[in-house]
Amino acid sequence: MNGGDVELGELLAAAEAAPPGESVDVVARDLQKRFGAEHVSFLFVDLLGQRLVRLAAVAEGDVAERTEPIALQGSVYDTVLQSQRQHVEPDGQDGQRIITPVSNRGDCIGVLEVTLQYADDTVLRQVREAAHALAYIIVTDRRFTDLYHLCRRTTKASLAAEIQHQLLPTASSCEASQFTLAADLIPADDIGGDTYDYTLGRDTLHLSITDAMGHDTDSALLATLLVGALRGARRSGCDPVRQAHQAHQALMKHSRGLATGQLLCIDLDTGVCRLVNAGHPWPLRLRDGAVEEVELAVNLPFGVPAPVPYREQELHLRAGDRLILLTDGMQDRGASAVDLAGLVHETRALHPREAVRILTARVWETCQGNLTDDATVLILDWHGAPRHSAPRTPADASPVL
Repeated sequence: MNGGDVELGELLAAAEAAPPGESVDVVARDLQKRFGAEHVSFLFVDLLGQRLVRLAAVAEGDVAERTEPIALQGSVYDTVLQSQRQHVEPDGQDGQRIITPVSNRGDCIGVLEVTLQYADDTVLRQVREAAHALAYIIVTDRRFTDLYHLCRRTTKASLAAEIQHQLLPTASSCEASQFTLAADLIPADDIGGDTYDYTLGRDTLHLSITDAMGHDTDSALLATLLVGALRGARRSGCDPVRQAHQAHQALMKHSRGLATGQLLCIDLDTGVCRLVNAGHPWPLRLRDGAVEEVELAVNLPFGVPAPVPYREQELHLRAGDRLILLTDGMQDRGASAVDLAGLVHETRALHPREAVRILTARVWETCQGNLTDDATVLILDWHGAPRHSAPRTPADASPVL
């Protein structure tokens, strides 16, 4: 059994030399070589965030076997993902089962499960470092293969669902020194056209949440036009008002229909948020333990023929604020029975990633799984931290024994 610190350069070089679908095998061989690891596998969180799919490492020449998805709720894997802390427990005679979160900038990709005969604090730290490296390897490799996309699918996707999913950011959560954000979208049986988006610049965080009218492929195509126009305007340096105008013009030109939305541009130094509200439901804000609606002025939705220009508003974020953006699917029809304000208060101490999951799960359960409209929520925690202080990474966390 060989020890020694993780040679990150060698591990990354080995991953790059291997086919993009064999990242887990590369990490497994590294752990087997250094620590005599007996079983190594990676478990993906599925698209709905409800189950895990195991991708076991295989020896050269063997064929990977697909296993049944594992229910996430209440499992030890759920505990690891929520806490973002390594878990160690006995496994067989004197062996140890080690479960480590695999995350990238706050986005939970899954967990790395390893069985070792011996693991002291140094070995456990190096397994955490290997898991952290695996996160970066997967983020890179999934650009070149559908394997990781396929692993996350536990249900069949319609054409509209496929389009909608491709419009979303590849990571549903992000952490930085100034903020933490997370989002989730629960699609209706007949896709309702919801999207969310974000991007982080040097000085600015851009957020958007949109709801294209209609259902199925019509709403998915409208959402595609809308998100494409917004991203194109944003990437050319447009402020929220100009982004809104270009999105409106795109919908008008192609006569695709209407869409509501909110566009936010947050200064990372000051917490000043410039925003446009195009006919969208008001956000909620948790401040000093109290939950309230943020009463914004309302412009007409994108695509409505009207001479009224879009209006920019300012929202001043304070350290400790939690801002909740949502679509009407979180409030309408059966979902209206959910006390969203009460639930936001109840989950105030949780990471946005877990709070988002609880909010959407409650709506799903209340509607008995039959949503008539997409339900989307995005939670932003504003820390107001100094720009150059680095967020805590999974590799810093001690194991839970």
